[in-house]
Amino acid sequence: METFSNKVAAITGAGSGIGRALAVQLAAEGCRLALSDIDEQSLAETVRRCGQHTDPARVSAQVLDVSNRAAMFAWADGVVAEHGKANLIFNNAGVSLEANVAEMSIEDFEWLMNINFWGVVHGTQAFLPHLRNSGDGHVVNISSVFGLVSIPTQSAYNAAKFGVRGFTDALRIELEIEGAPVSATTIHPGGIKTNIMRNGRTELGQRREGTERESEIEEFEKAAMTTPDKAAEQILTAVRRNRRRALIGPDAKVFDVVSRLPATVSQRLLVLGSRRRKAKAELAS
Repeated sequence: METFSNKVAAITGAGSGIGRALAVQLAAEGCRLALSDIDEQSLAETVRRCGQHTDPARVSAQVLDVSNRAAMFAWADGVVAEHGKANLIFNNAGVSLEANVAEMSIEDFEWLMNINFWGVVHGTQAFLPHLRNSGDGHVVNISSVFGLVSIPTQSAYNAAKFGVRGFTDALRIELEIEGAPVSATTIHPGGIKTNIMRNGRTELGQRREGTERESEIEEFEKAAMTTPDKAAEQILTAVRRNRRRALIGPDAKVFDVVSRLPATVSQRLLVLGSRRRKAKAELAS
């Protein structure tokens, strides 16, 4: 897909972050847009910004919970009914959860998996027939660097993002075997300056003072190396080049290297690093 002009792209989680940046950049390239998010106000702001680059009539919006399979399929059919076709689906919606395995509630685990993993599955299956019919389709599924390396307190997020990676890799192979007019790319963003941590859940944080939690969020946001706009640029380049996987941001390349180390080495490094951070935090308190 060398150009996005006059294509139709559907984006989940379009109300902020990478989803909003993708929407604005695609609007500027002449793409028709079908946007969704669970936050109505944030979604409306994205639509407004897209309208600065294209005819507002070329942009549709739907308040949507990606964990609702029936709603996702209805949205996909509605996108085609309104725009005439669908060429791209960006399964971008996601949430975060910080919790140790032993203390994580099953309700929070299911909440994250329903959005971060099943939302991707629902979006892929809902749009795939329409992408085939377009004759020029692409599935873009957002995993993470946490889909490359397992991180303590991120077991649920790891499970979802490793799942997205395996699911999308298998899909890409199946499409190539078939010779389908559709391709698929897995995206592995590193630290992106978005609100995912601020809007996420933490079972560790429930035992800490609010100021300490806020400090951790601010530390994460400062460490994030890539802006949503830059991430969107790299993602769209990966689609144009039909890449199987794309590492987004310089820190993603570091994670990729770590993922190739023997598990005894990479996991030992994570253990040592976590112990040092814990000891430092205890001294500071």
